[in-house]
Formats: sequence, structure tokens, C-alpha cells
Amino acid sequence: MTDYRPINCAQYSEYELAIMHRERLRISWQEPGGQPRIDVVTPIDLVTRNHEEFLVIRGGEGQRLHLRLDYIRKSETL
Repeated sequence: MTDYRPINCAQYSEYELAIMHRERLRISWQEPGGQPRIDVVTPIDLVTRNHEEFLVIRGGEGQRLHLRLDYIRKSETL
């Protein structure tokens, strides 16, 4: 099993809307190793793997990342 904790539906819906409207987000999250990170990103998709949900993003430097939703600490639309 995994230690993933689902996020609330309202937050999930906000990510869906940001993807549909191609809005940029400022997101702060904790990487798996525990390091905090903040970046302005473009959300691309939401995916589920092994019972964990991820926000697929294009980071500020163009890299494609999969952020586990329960690692995201804060997000805001720009």
C-alpha cells in the first residue's frame, strides 16, 4: 500500500479548471526527499497511478513533472 492521502474534491476541481483554462499556477510543494520547492508552472493533466493522484505540470524551466497531489502545500492562480 501507499501513504497517499487524497485531497479534497474542491481543490481537485480547481486543478481541473486551471488545466481547462490553461492558467498558470504558483505552486509550493514538498519533494519526496522532503525539500520544499516553489515554482510557477503550467498544469497539463491529472493522472492516477498505483492509487496515487498526480498533477502533471510543465515547470518554469520547461521540464515536465508529476507532482503527487498530497505533496502540494499551496497553489494560486496567476
